[in-house]
Amino acid sequence: MFSVTVREHLMIAHSFRGEVFGPAQRLHGATFLVDATFHRPELDDDNIVVDIGLATTELGKIVGEFNYRNLDDESEFAGINTSTEFLAKVIADRLAGLVHAGALGEGARGLTGISVTLHESHIAWASYERAL
Repeated sequence: MFSVTVREHLMIAHSFRGEVFGPAQRLHGATFLVDATFHRPELDDDNIVVDIGLATTELGKIVGEFNYRNLDDESEFAGINTSTEFLAKVIADRLAGLVHAGALGEGARGLTGISVTLHESHIAWASYERAL
């Protein structure tokens, strides 16, 4: 299996509901390093996994939708705990939609999976992996 990873960063504010979150129930900020990894069993006709430039640009657009925002104020996340795991899925699903729409180039149609990892710190991160 071949893979290519592109990276971005994201700064958000949010709060959580539920005792399990302790002090994170209050409004707080989070800064994430975002890695999006694209998978395929064989290289395309150009001997690449995906166009790195397009993948970087599209990841940047997705992350830009949330950057410097309080996710508690975003209607699409009303009543949802926007955990690191949940946000990794949101980003992966949006990237998958772009792959299917052709935004990452025709060669990207041969991708078989995407995984997104949000690094909260040097000791903690969460990922979501999905098929295409």
